[in-house]
Amino acid sequence: MDVKAAAKAVKQGDIAPVYLLYGTEKYQMNEFVSFLTEHAVSESERDFALVHYDLADTPLQQVIEEAEMVPFMVPRKLILVQDASVFTAGKDQGKVEHRPESLLEYMKNPAEYSVLVFIVNQEKLDERKKIVKAVKTGGTLLSFMPLGSEDLLKWIVKKAKEQGCTLEESAAEAVIRNAGTQLQTLAAEIDKLCLYAGKGGTIRPDIVDELIARSTEQNVFALVEDIANLRVDRALSIFYELLKQKEEPIKIAALIARQFRIILQVKDLAGQSYSQQQIASQLGLHPYAVKIAGEQARKFQAAQLKQILSRLGTLDYQMKTGAIDKVLGLELFLLRLAA
Repeated sequence: MDVKAAAKAVKQGDIAPVYLLYGTEKYQMNEFVSFLTEHAVSESERDFALVHYDLADTPLQQVIEEAEMVPFMVPRKLILVQDASVFTAGKDQGKVEHRPESLLEYMKNPAEYSVLVFIVNQEKLDERKKIVKAVKTGGTLLSFMPLGSEDLLKWIVKKAKEQGCTLEESAAEAVIRNAGTQLQTLAAEIDKLCLYAGKGGTIRPDIVDELIARSTEQNVFALVEDIANLRVDRALSIFYELLKQKEEPIKIAALIARQFRIILQVKDLAGQSYSQQQIASQLGLHPYAVKIAGEQARKFQAAQLKQILSRLGTLDYQMKTGAIDKVLGLELFLLRLAA
């Protein structure tokens, strides 16, 4: 079952006895937990109905005992369980001894008055484990992974629409370019933009650039984009802006090298017929970052990218040994790239 189907079922009152939420997209996971809480227990009952546990310091069997215990003064309780590493691969290094068989027994006849929610902030579960299979069969297993590039743009536009303002598609791209891909950060920036635009207002790219300041990493991302499109004047402008912000040239060079390394890796994996999602998983990147790197990769030959990385390696050595002025060295590097 996917998240949308699970949310629809919850809204209709069909709440599963056990949920296992996993993935790296914490913002959406927290949104689902809030949504489930809203529909599973009334606000006036939450002092008694909401129970929190952390498996880092609580045995799993104690959580099961809680689920089996009849709730006090409320018809149903919601038990939120963090750090559920018993569902993942690898040996549990914690000091608490868990008995997974307690959950297996519980799953045979779960209590009608309890809803168990296990939260795993990791990309994968160990599907060989019996408890994972048990939840998959008798409960609801939900994955929360980073949105694909197109879905991320749609999410931003939808988030703005929910607040009564319109976000132009090019403005949505600008939001990601300036703020990055973390949903928590994006949600806060959209709140700010909609507050500025007002109900019924339209958010344009120039408004985004005016209100959302780019981080150093996002500035370097834009700088490399300008280099790829031979916009050396804009690339130098970003570089000088970073210097005004007291950013260390060696750090800027390292971030530029990282971006070119990503471009080369994406080019190599795309050449092996890996999908955007597979590349993102392989490199530990957001799919949107892979999409942009893929577009940049098409503008370079693999040999060119290797040569650029070699030059950056030499430049790094020269800057750290004092063989060249750091600012001058980076200026010459940027100018040479555009030549």
